[in-house]
Amino acid sequence: MTLVEQHKRPPARAALEVSFEFFPPKSAEMEGGLWAAIERLAPLDPNFVSVTYGAGGSTRERTHATVARLVKETHLRPAAHLTCVSATRDEVDDVVRGYGRAGVRHIVALRGDPAGGPGTAFAAHEGGYQSSADLVRGIKRLGDFEVSVSAYPEKHPESASFEADLDGLKAKIDAGATRAITQFFFDNEHYLRFMDRVRGAGITIPVVPGIVPVENFKQTASFAKRTGASVPQWLADRYEGLDNDPATRKLVAGTVASEQVFGLLDHGVREFHFYTMNKSELVFAICHLLGMRPKPAQAAA
Repeated sequence: MTLVEQHKRPPARAALEVSFEFFPPKSAEMEGGLWAAIERLAPLDPNFVSVTYGAGGSTRERTHATVARLVKETHLRPAAHLTCVSATRDEVDDVVRGYGRAGVRHIVALRGDPAGGPGTAFAAHEGGYQSSADLVRGIKRLGDFEVSVSAYPEKHPESASFEADLDGLKAKIDAGATRAITQFFFDNEHYLRFMDRVRGAGITIPVVPGIVPVENFKQTASFAKRTGASVPQWLADRYEGLDNDPATRKLVAGTVASEQVFGLLDHGVREFHFYTMNKSELVFAICHLLGMRPKPAQAAA
């Protein structure tokens, strides 16, 4: 029996786990929006919340400030993103040590986009970490950090084949990674087929599906094109004619994301990672539909 067939069994009665991704704010107004979203979602007691790290480390200080505040002011378990683009090993190691001093014990280790942007060739910094696996190894050398890494249900756009992609994931696990979080996808069969390959390759760590509620279809479709994620025609059809109708787009987004999550739930998936875009309404609603309820004592400070 293939893993796809196994996923089609009724789900086990295990507890659900969710995690949320945020990005560091660029302005005081955006900071207010971020913390409003955090306060709304914190009572759902996520497994962890991750904070992204901009291209070339462009948000280094803001990422650090955000995760440090999460440690100090909330019960949440922050996971700080880190890349190895445009930085020496010493510079990256300093960031890792800074996270450790701030109380962060979980890092999401990513190679990062090429300095020239998505679609351009990646060139490692002469004095830097050469790959995401190399970065994971460096992080583990510096402390007892939990390390999560990325995975690609539709294959990383720079990988020559699915087999090469899996070899890359194995290398990250051998270096010390204990969880993978996937790039977002819209067709669940991509994830299920990917998991069949993953388990068939002997990879046993959790591979958590990344879910993005799509409020702005054109923006998401453009980003998907750059990252190698396909956008099915049925999804485009659902947003047709809604460019100037944000209220309806939000309703459609909630419906589409809920359908996707429940489809995965029916195949036994019990853990989800939500790309929140620093907004809480849709993610909170989806978690509510999944049966999750706020815990008053868990609210953010």
